[in-house]
Amino acid sequence: MQISHETMQDVLNKLFVKYKFSENKANQLAKTFTDNTLDGVNSHGINRVIPFIESVVSGFIEIDAEAEKVESFGNIERWDGNFGPGIINATKCTNRAIELAKLHGMGLVALRNTNHWMRGGTYGWQAADAGCISIIFTNTKPNMPPWGGKDNRIGNNPFIISIPREQGHIVLDMAISQFSFGKINEYKLKGEKLPHFGGWDDNNELTQDPEEIMMNERGLPIGYWKGSALSIVLDMLATILSAGDSTYKIGMKEAETGISQVFLCIYPEIFNDKKLQEKFINEIIDYTHNVEPLHKGDATYFPGEKTAQTRTRNLKNGIPVNDTVWQNILELM
Repeated sequence: MQISHETMQDVLNKLFVKYKFSENKANQLAKTFTDNTLDGVNSHGINRVIPFIESVVSGFIEIDAEAEKVESFGNIERWDGNFGPGIINATKCTNRAIELAKLHGMGLVALRNTNHWMRGGTYGWQAADAGCISIIFTNTKPNMPPWGGKDNRIGNNPFIISIPREQGHIVLDMAISQFSFGKINEYKLKGEKLPHFGGWDDNNELTQDPEEIMMNERGLPIGYWKGSALSIVLDMLATILSAGDSTYKIGMKEAETGISQVFLCIYPEIFNDKKLQEKFINEIIDYTHNVEPLHKGDATYFPGEKTAQTRTRNLKNGIPVNDTVWQNILELM
């Protein structure tokens, strides 16, 4: 089924109001969930609405709480999310990192005690729209074994880099697992195998079966041992910069809550060479595009290029949504 952007946002707005969010927060949540789905990231958009509501009902998300600054060190700040909605907290902290960057050239906000931010790329696009480069990441509960280990000890810690550009922003949004668990669940809902190995099965063998991976929640790190190492250092950075909980501590809780995040923004206009920056970026993009395809019909893209194409297509034709997911949401109304 396909649903218009306006219809989805209106339905979700009413749903969040029903669950006692203020009008402003309901609007922001509805917009973010809808925009994520519009961009083709159903796994962290419409497919996450019901789990989000379940976390609210269970009390893991404090609907009236918001992030607040607790310590300041010039252009570096620590904030506490007070276990409020992850989208609200991450948006607020991204805005603050942007403010600090425009004031000092660079700004960093480290956030503790927050909840799942849904699509991390949302905040990369937010920073790029404000004219800032961003490096943003989060830790998670343990959902991957460290390379060479059997049991989960590291998180798939999503990592985002964005670069503003007049002809279309560059936005890298990636989990440190080969597939995010939201994406794995999306393949499961469609009854499809993953296109590449995504985790381990009960026999400790790599598998493309999303059901087996979801059952075990043992994801495969990108680049094998390299992804394992990257996950560990991102967790360390998020923990020490925010003075918050590590993946280890998060894994001891009943649910994935109280996570730690970092929002770093750089304001490139301080260099006063915007045209030169655009020239460099476009040269790199043109050089990357100008390559013989590996297979007929293949194409190369810079990070964020396909997202922009999907957004345009879905605005025109409607947003593809799983029928069962949408019906389940309507039943909550």
